Amino acid sequence: MTTTTDAAPAKERGSARVAVQKFGTFLSNMVMPNIAAFIAWGLITALFISDGWLNGVGAEKNFAADSWVAQIGGWGDFDGGGIVGPMITYLLPILIAYTGGHMMYQVRGGVVGAIAAVGVITGTSIPMFMGAMIMGPLGGWSMKKIDAIWDGKIRPGFEMLVNNFSAGIWGGILAFVGFFVMSPIVTWISDTLGAGVQWLVDNSLLPLTSIIIEPAKVLFLNNAINHGVLTPLGTAESVEAGKSILFLLEANPGPGFGLLLAFAVAGTGLARASAPGAMLIQFVGGIHEIYFPYVLAKPRLIIALILGGMTGVFTNDLFDSGLRAPAAPGSIIAVMLQTASDSYVGVTLSVVASATVTFLVAAFMLRLERNRGEVDLAAAAAEMESMKGKKSSVASTLTAQSAESGPIRKIVFACDAGMGSSAMGASVLRRKIQKAGHGHVTVVNKAISNLEDEWDLVVTHQDLTDRARQKSGSAIHVSVENFMDSPSYDDIVDLIDSMGDGGGAHPRTSAPAPSEAPVAGGAATATRPELLVDGAVVLTGTATTQADAINEAGNLLVAQGYVTQDYVTSMHEREKSVSTYMGEGLAIPHGTNEAKGEVRSTGLSFVRYPGGVEWGAERATFVIGIAAVGDEHLSLLQKVAVVFADSEAVARLERATSAAEVRAVLESAEG
Repeated sequence: MTTTTDAAPAKERGSARVAVQKFGTFLSNMVMPNIAAFIAWGLITALFISDGWLNGVGAEKNFAADSWVAQIGGWGDFDGGGIVGPMITYLLPILIAYTGGHMMYQVRGGVVGAIAAVGVITGTSIPMFMGAMIMGPLGGWSMKKIDAIWDGKIRPGFEMLVNNFSAGIWGGILAFVGFFVMSPIVTWISDTLGAGVQWLVDNSLLPLTSIIIEPAKVLFLNNAINHGVLTPLGTAESVEAGKSILFLLEANPGPGFGLLLAFAVAGTGLARASAPGAMLIQFVGGIHEIYFPYVLAKPRLIIALILGGMTGVFTNDLFDSGLRAPAAPGSIIAVMLQTASDSYVGVTLSVVASATVTFLVAAFMLRLERNRGEVDLAAAAAEMESMKGKKSSVASTLTAQSAESGPIRKIVFACDAGMGSSAMGASVLRRKIQKAGHGHVTVVNKAISNLEDEWDLVVTHQDLTDRARQKSGSAIHVSVENFMDSPSYDDIVDLIDSMGDGGGAHPRTSAPAPSEAPVAGGAATATRPELLVDGAVVLTGTATTQADAINEAGNLLVAQGYVTQDYVTSMHEREKSVSTYMGEGLAIPHGTNEAKGEVRSTGLSFVRYPGGVEWGAERATFVIGIAAVGDEHLSLLQKVAVVFADSEAVARLERATSAAEVRAVLESAEG
């Protein structure tokens, strides 16, 4: 009864966390690709401004006003000449705006987003990072919606004219809005947040921010705080003061290093054995994510991190130390490179002090808990990946160490219905494994409802991993976002290399799984052209939305007598649970497992959208509808998987002028 009562609030809390996490990831995706530009600006600033290394520390200030050093730095005048001022005022915000627009609508969205950002940049006297984060995505998103209004309605020969003028006119309008409307609003927001931070500094309360920041890091919510608030405010402060303590609130590697050191000294089992390697990754590599599973395994250790973080902030506040630009990743190398010339003592002490406090508190707590059993680091790493929402490359190093020492011989791809997404992913991974020389490893696909606890490794879409774990708890579980081209597949091959494939029958069962696709190369793998008849191929789809595209592909299946109309409805239901977008411009909508009774015979439909159709956050050029009674369609899906892994084959599909050419491309693939 208690569990039922608490379920809804827990779900709401999880949804709120995921929403903040996604927002933070969105902000991070605008900033992180441009970190190199921030680093370049920080280094130029450190060298050439009036109190920089070439003008101040370690050098006599005897340069003439027209010397090349003064010209580069602008003699500390960030709004004047030189390189420093234009980089922070124009280059960095425009890069962020372009990236945000590109995320929404590729290059066209990036260009319009950059134009729009110029308005908000020139309408204020402060570096306009927040404005760029707003106007960039807004420009890309709005341009995408405008283009959709006349998509397919422009007369041939006028496309370039309409595209260029529509983007130019709309970009100009947004620049006008940014200058007169958005600039005052964002300036007010920035000033308000800045005043709040200054109030914390004036009242010596800044260390209290660690109470929020340290738990947020472990919950993957730090990006919303760091890139949404601290980086813009810190950059504005650095422009005025030459440095900012705000860049160190989240990036300080000291607390994480202290925690891992405590596990290396006072931990047990795998946690103790893996901690030294994790320390190197965290402290030098700057990947703080590596220590999150240790905290999730012992949640009360967050107290040690908070106390260590507060110590670091207090030390930096005491010595008035800071960085010139963001340190990303949070490596000690990046931190030291961005440290202001008068802050090396304070920054160094803050790292040492925060690591020491975290170590002492965490080691004490671990000593008290030593009699409570070994830390389940693998479960904590899995929980971390679940919270993150995608595969973690650093967590896999911990998971691999905790996995059974036995070889991996049986791998299953599981999805909701077991007829489409999983079959494609299984085909891609099977080829990789076979090319790596592991012929004894079987890779099959199943519906999640049919899973049993008999598999060595289970691959699922990230939204289905928790369900798969309930069915096959003893297996290694790998979450993917893109079934066609996931970097996790290479990780799986590496894991098989390290653990072996056994070279023989599986100890649990030697019988092949009933849903196993035929091994490539045999007679059973020949393409079945009758599964893709002329009447089920459309080379210029008319749908403009994802829902319409599913209807178009589904109605072709109905027209050929493969399915009933109810099956098309189930295709929409399937899409609500997990996206059928496979990557590489391909979507394969199909019905749910419960709707298999609506399938009369096996068949496929093929629809090409030359301009693409929006599919969630992606854009699909090819939509292949699937109806399957048994496994008859799997051989053709193997061919499809091979084709879409080959850019030249995809280009041939884009140029195809008949259904026969489409089948020829699929037939040419080496299944």
